[in-house]
Amino acid sequence: MRRYAGLVLGWALVVLGLAALVLPGPGLILLAAGLAVLAHHYAWARRRLQPVQRRARQAARTTVKTPAHLALAVLIALGTVGTGLVWGLRPAAPGWWPLSERWWLPGGWGVASSLMASGVLALGLVVWSWLRFRPGQPEAEPEPEEARTG
Repeated sequence: MRRYAGLVLGWALVVLGLAALVLPGPGLILLAAGLAVLAHHYAWARRRLQPVQRRARQAARTTVKTPAHLALAVLIALGTVGTGLVWGLRPAAPGWWPLSERWWLPGGWGVASSLMASGVLALGLVVWSWLRFRPGQPEAEPEPEEARTG
């Protein structure tokens, strides 16, 4: 039963991640989470997860490498939350909008909540990156030698 629950969860995260690549949402994060769950069951998922983990760690290091990078990441995350809030409140379409009013900010609170959740998740990842990879912080788990050369 536990195996099937893991498989269902893993595949659901992969499908949601693929959908979120084209819809508002944390697509890459959901894909990576799905691969992490499926890696417990499939060797192919483990193989595909390793380069994703390496790239994610490198992106996390880059995000907190300089104060400018860190400030930009925080502003983008907060901007995403703010965009979601505006999307949900759905102000009237501006005069320059060339399409019908119904095409202005479509999706309502469904899209808005997805944007806000993505921004909060991004902000959480920035905080995690800062705690884990900030300059002067010793790394808890160094990368294996073959990961650095490959």
